[in-house]
Amino acid sequence: MKKLIVLLTLSTLSSSVLAQETSWLDSLKNLVGLGEAKEQTVEAATSAMPSADGLVGMLTSGLGVNNNQASGGMGAILNYVKGNVSTDQFGQLAKSIPGVDGLIGQMPDLSKISSASEDGIGGLLNKAAEYSDSLKSINDVKNQFEALGLKPEMISQFISAAQSYLNTEQGQQAKKILTDGLGKLLG
Repeated sequence: MKKLIVLLTLSTLSSSVLAQETSWLDSLKNLVGLGEAKEQTVEAATSAMPSADGLVGMLTSGLGVNNNQASGGMGAILNYVKGNVSTDQFGQLAKSIPGVDGLIGQMPDLSKISSASEDGIGGLLNKAAEYSDSLKSINDVKNQFEALGLKPEMISQFISAAQSYLNTEQGQQAKKILTDGLGKLLG
């Protein structure tokens, strides 16, 4: 009887912590270890898994960009990675970060955008890209960022933020594939 009184008292005292439970009986069961913690464990594990939505959310809050810019910019970077890793590796990346293909679909279509300025370094890069596939890929990412209203300097910020986002136990494989695929864009 004393144990029941102690448990009820503890349940009442911790009601703010257990307010999300459906009833006092469920709270009491959870307190003594008889409740259904299975759903909470699955939710916690799922929330720790990387996703395209989580990545976009982190970019919008961390870099001060809007949802369209975050999705399109990350899509441009992921499309670059897709061209620089094997199909199997990109498949593993897409499996590790659900929604990757959707991000790639959000990147600006450069064929519908007038060509960038032909002045200065941007013009030189545009001209050099005509003769090198590698430079063309890098130039495309730069032009896609500009089409989104982002400065090309933000490419490295997006990459750093994505690598930080994937710096979890569940994201390590995706982080490695992302970093490997970025190769010349980083260097």
